[in-house]
Amino acid sequence: MKTAAAALIAIVALAPSAGAQGSGKGFLFHRPVGSFALRGGYAVANASSDVFSDATTQLTLNKGDFSGFNWGGDISYSTGDRWDLLFDGEVAYSKKDSEFRKFIDNNDQPIEQTTKFTRVPLTIGLKYYLTSRGRSVSQFAYIPSKFAPYVSVGAGAMYYDFQQKGDFVDFSNSDVFNTTLESSGWAPMGRGAAGIEYSLGPWLALTGEGRYVWAKAKLDPSAFEGYDKIDLNGFTGTVGIRVRF
Repeated sequence: MKTAAAALIAIVALAPSAGAQGSGKGFLFHRPVGSFALRGGYAVANASSDVFSDATTQLTLNKGDFSGFNWGGDISYSTGDRWDLLFDGEVAYSKKDSEFRKFIDNNDQPIEQTTKFTRVPLTIGLKYYLTSRGRSVSQFAYIPSKFAPYVSVGAGAMYYDFQQKGDFVDFSNSDVFNTTLESSGWAPMGRGAAGIEYSLGPWLALTGEGRYVWAKAKLDPSAFEGYDKIDLNGFTGTVGIRVRF
């Protein structure tokens, strides 16, 4: 009882000074051993390889049509005051209807198709907080910092799926035919990110992050013969919620 009373007095005494130094609201009884996060945002596709160039030249598409909404999450394990081991996954998806720019069919109707582009990066990496993410104020209390900026790097694999479904032109004889052109598979990848966490309470924080991913993959030659590797690079901006445990 004496120990508990002493701890309570220490917490009450230290709380005002902790708030004045920019700490988050509330306290924990121990330093968190990890956290998990859910986030959403927008993924901008680089779309610089020749399969995208052909699509934007021949069809009524532009580079921005391969960008789309993104959602994902991560789970991390604390390996020190500023270091985390991070397991991360997300999905970016886009879908756009189009037609040939310079061709119409025999009934003077547009030649239409739909293009879908999906990227699913899965990585393991390290996360480093640029300032202390919190501090112990007694033997029994840990106060998270109000703001915690960080950087992270990771490597892993990305699953992709590029699909074009609808009517197309056979340029050898100008015939119009219906088909699905698709390539999918896995590719090695790397990523870098920077972000900030804003504590809402002892267990909860808002997050904002920007990241860039690097990856390229071979296209299925049965659908895209003679094409270079597909460009899977891109920038993603997200916001989300992080829960400490």
